[in-house]
Amino acid sequence: MDLKLVPLEIPEGGNVILGQTHFIKSVEDIYEAIVNTVPQMKFGVAFNEASGPCLTRVDGNDEGLKALAAKNAGAVGAGHIFVVVMTEGYPINVLGRIKDVPEVCSIFCATANAVQVVVAESEQGRGVLGVIDGEVPKGVESADDAEKRRGFLRMIGYKR
Repeated sequence: MDLKLVPLEIPEGGNVILGQTHFIKSVEDIYEAIVNTVPQMKFGVAFNEASGPCLTRVDGNDEGLKALAAKNAGAVGAGHIFVVVMTEGYPINVLGRIKDVPEVCSIFCATANAVQVVVAESEQGRGVLGVIDGEVPKGVESADDAEKRRGFLRMIGYKR
């Protein structure tokens, strides 16, 4: 078995969600979950089949983001994974609805940070072991840091 680090490409000002699912209709169900929750969000979703023709299935409402989702899914190369690439919205807006899609098994990450996917490759295929999301912590927040965090969340409308 070989281990690989596969970086995901994230669009400028955008985010990515990487997860695992188990059925070909996942790409359509994830599409519906997103557009029914945040209709103005621009996104692409790609899903790698794990049997049959083993194609990367793609949907979305933005051609560039669809292409980027397909590129990311192809780079990971593991069956039954999906990648959502988005702008004009955030994972927090759609993550609950995506988790509610019956085919979705797990979410590896939802981030705007630089992210690397840890992929194991055997003679059978590839699987995702996890992700490296962002950087190493630089310390524990101070009281001033906590106050800045609270202020930031209120400034962007996530807390009152």
